[in-house]
Amino acid sequence: MSSLLREKFGRDVILEKPKDRSFGHFATPIAFSLAKELRKSPIIIAEELASSFGDNEVFSCVEPVKGYLNFRLSENFLNEYALWALENQKDFAKQEKKEKILLEFVSANPTGPLHIGHARGAVYGDTLYRLAKHLGFDITAEYYVNDAGNQIDLLGLSIALYARENILGENVEYPESYYRGEYLEGLANGAIENFGKEIFNDESRYKELALWAKDGVMEIITKDLGNLNIFFDTFVNESSLYKDWDRVMAKMVKTDKNAIYSKDDKIWIASEAKGDDNDRVVVREDGRPTYLAGDIVYHNQKFERGYDYYINIWGADHHGYIPRVNAAVEYLGYDSNKLETLLSQMVSLLKDGEPYKMSKRAGNVILMSDIVDEIGADALRFIFASKKSDTALEFDLAEFKKQDSSNPIFYIQYAHARIQTILSKSELTHEEIMSASLINLDEDADILMFDALLLPEIVEDAFSSRQVQKLPDYLKALAASLHKFYYDCRIIGTDNEAKLLKLLLVVALSLRVGLSLMGITAKNYMSKEVDKES
Repeated sequence: MSSLLREKFGRDVILEKPKDRSFGHFATPIAFSLAKELRKSPIIIAEELASSFGDNEVFSCVEPVKGYLNFRLSENFLNEYALWALENQKDFAKQEKKEKILLEFVSANPTGPLHIGHARGAVYGDTLYRLAKHLGFDITAEYYVNDAGNQIDLLGLSIALYARENILGENVEYPESYYRGEYLEGLANGAIENFGKEIFNDESRYKELALWAKDGVMEIITKDLGNLNIFFDTFVNESSLYKDWDRVMAKMVKTDKNAIYSKDDKIWIASEAKGDDNDRVVVREDGRPTYLAGDIVYHNQKFERGYDYYINIWGADHHGYIPRVNAAVEYLGYDSNKLETLLSQMVSLLKDGEPYKMSKRAGNVILMSDIVDEIGADALRFIFASKKSDTALEFDLAEFKKQDSSNPIFYIQYAHARIQTILSKSELTHEEIMSASLINLDEDADILMFDALLLPEIVEDAFSSRQVQKLPDYLKALAASLHKFYYDCRIIGTDNEAKLLKLLLVVALSLRVGLSLMGITAKNYMSKEVDKES
């Protein structure tokens, strides 16, 4: 619908669903946005636009109402669209956007397993990735491996201290900051096989130990992500970038001779002139590039790869980092408007109303893998996709372990399973169901069919607005409509059995495709009944 109107009007069109269905299926305020440009009243513009549609197969009515354009889709169009969707299920809600996008997300330090905070950005990023893929974008999911700097040195020290205390039986004194957790045991035992025990008492080799160990940590991270149905196309190591720093720095100076300057034996980027709070150090007194320098090289590399658009998903604590990276992108001669940085807020976890206790085996964090083990990957993915990513999220594990209508993922899954159960009770063949017409449905069935066929609009809107929570919101609403329809309408054994079962096939398709775009597989059978009151 939005693509059809975009083609007609030559611009993006905001679509709304009227609360009162008697006004039609869609409404748009486009006349108000055109008023200044055309120097006419929105009411007059809406009337002129409505008359421009004339007779067509898509709409049974295009009506101007107080400056709005209201659209009602024709029964023939909905019937044919439903049939096309059922016959072309792999293409349902797809488009051919074509543009190339580089999406970077997670990018957690390779110093330990992912914690629950990382999971939110991971789910958000992967859901965006799936939506973009479905819309036809040529999108690459990338993980930036922060394998340089103090955190890597600390990994080597932490493994050595763990081994000396727990394997060699020594009394050790831990520094204020170090990594802890059961994962260190596997790394320590692996280090013995590779280097021998002597490495743990040789501080000069801790860097070597750390660089070897970070690959083992990345295996843990990628395995945990895989268990959440999240996979990456490419990985870029921070440690590989710094050799390109001199060239990149010269490139910035060539674009703007004032981009880089020296002060107090340090090299600075003039990021304040580009909107940052202050200028930032990119090379320390001892000549070592800072973390920001690595990020500058990385973003230069991104743009040199020639994508049309670049998206970063960072933790909310990186908010202040955005303007300095944008400044660097401008100094490199690129358009910073092609770089979009989205933030993922923190997560607060409860269990039966009480703060969730940190895992002893994890050290001082709540491991993502622990929560997946407790409530399953589907529930975790649904939770983290169900609220706007830049707002705080609090949830109670107990709610998502319930097998009833209070658990939204159960509620949606049961809607899909319920349809399969109804279909299994029918004696009609698939051919008989598919040949039925969806014209002349009653009002409730007509509303359910329209809602089911709305998925393409939801997919496009969820991606373009970067608000992936619109997809689970839609699926919850569609599941609620299906359950209500089931209780209000007898299906098996009625004169309308074939057409109503065909309608249910359309609903099942939207539920199945919508869940798949969240990285969740729809279930065909569930043993527990949803409460009738739901």
